[in-house]
Amino acid sequence: MREDIIKTKLEKLEGLKHSKMEIYPEKSERSFSNKKATDDFDSIKKDIFLAGRLRSLRPMGKSAFAHIEDGSGKIQLFLSEKNIGQEKYKLFVKNIEIGDFVQAKGKLFKTKTGEKTLEVNDWIILSKSLRPIPTEYYGIKDTEELLRKRYLDILINPEAKEIFKKKNIFWQAVRSFLVKQGFLEVQMPVLENVPGGAEAKPFITHHNILNRDFYLRISLELPLKKLLVGGYEKVFEIGRVFRNEGIDREHLQEFDHMEFYWAYADMEKGMELTEKMFKEIAEKVAGDKKKENKIVTKYKKQEIIWSDDFPRVDYFEEFKKETGIDLNEDVSVEDLKNKADELKIEYKDAYGKGRIIDTLYKKTVRQKLIQPCFLVGHPIEVSPLAKKDSGNPKKVLRFQPVACQSELGNGFSELNDPLEQKKRFEEQMKLRKAGDEEAQMMSDDFIEALEYGMPPAVGFGMSERLFAVLMDKSVRETVIFPPMKEKK
Repeated sequence: MREDIIKTKLEKLEGLKHSKMEIYPEKSERSFSNKKATDDFDSIKKDIFLAGRLRSLRPMGKSAFAHIEDGSGKIQLFLSEKNIGQEKYKLFVKNIEIGDFVQAKGKLFKTKTGEKTLEVNDWIILSKSLRPIPTEYYGIKDTEELLRKRYLDILINPEAKEIFKKKNIFWQAVRSFLVKQGFLEVQMPVLENVPGGAEAKPFITHHNILNRDFYLRISLELPLKKLLVGGYEKVFEIGRVFRNEGIDREHLQEFDHMEFYWAYADMEKGMELTEKMFKEIAEKVAGDKKKENKIVTKYKKQEIIWSDDFPRVDYFEEFKKETGIDLNEDVSVEDLKNKADELKIEYKDAYGKGRIIDTLYKKTVRQKLIQPCFLVGHPIEVSPLAKKDSGNPKKVLRFQPVACQSELGNGFSELNDPLEQKKRFEEQMKLRKAGDEEAQMMSDDFIEALEYGMPPAVGFGMSERLFAVLMDKSVRETVIFPPMKEKK
């Protein structure tokens, strides 16, 4: 069936070529967007040019009504043999189809039903569609096909188009907030000698000229902290990072990420700034969903309130409540794995203490965190780049905004002791040798930078996962062209 439709379209293409009309002209003379034409309807008295994709066509003998759509919206066209001549009228109704781009010249008028319409006195084709456009009603039912051909989803689904407009607002809100707070935006390299700043398996690529392998960055952290060594006090970057791990509702292999670092500030200031930033982002992205003057979104049919104060949730307290294990005591890896077995939580044999603690937390504590809050007081084993809590050496000064059962960022009072940092990296390297591919690598270059001295600082990072949560979508649904399996 599809092959027959394409064959018919190619025949109509030949019909247009036979008329000597240029099918894919270089220029359009569009003088107004469709929305601008309807908005300024009363003041437009002369012939104008409008253009767009044909979305409907209703021939009625010697006249026809049609709708064209551009990026601003739709407008109706009225065509007749009387106005454009018999030959050009027949050429339109016989060879122009839904999906084709056309340009129409004429004067605006209102129909008997009051619809603002262009009375066409000339037209040209701008681009011929050679494949059928899925209808708005039937759409594309296969999710994989929809994501692979997201351009069609955007074309036929107004909600999809709106999501990506809002995503632009999201990142603009992040950037403008930080710039207003005095942060300098910088751009760090994507290719790194050693991937650092996160626990993730990296992608590897080869540099032909230098004849050496590089890693695609998994985080923005280490280069940005080197800038604090260099004397900058407030820096941030918004950029793409790459992690060679699984795909699920919260994870993709490449995604947009932001990190800021603030010298002479501590965890408390970092939390205050982060909460203020989250509320401003939510206001700009979801402000149209206000309820009783509160910013509200949906998650699994629950109302999520972003405008209230974010309470603090103590990691150790909640972990003990959910698992019965007190992390203040000397807990062995075997104890933790036994608890995972008891709770039927899967893990890998190579997992060290930090990884198994994190796995238990994610399957127990995190599942109870629905409303926005700050998770604080993480165990040192899961935080190789955070400063120790002087009140409890088993904890670090780390905070995570969490909502909708999802971690929406990560912040630390940054570790600036080069000897302690080297020791933490060495522990991570032991885990790598034991089989943990996501454990962090030793970065001698970063240790050397710390040895020149880095001021006390707070850092925070977040990804587009926050946007997905605000939209109540999976991350993959909020990426225009997510990575996909090869089509069979």
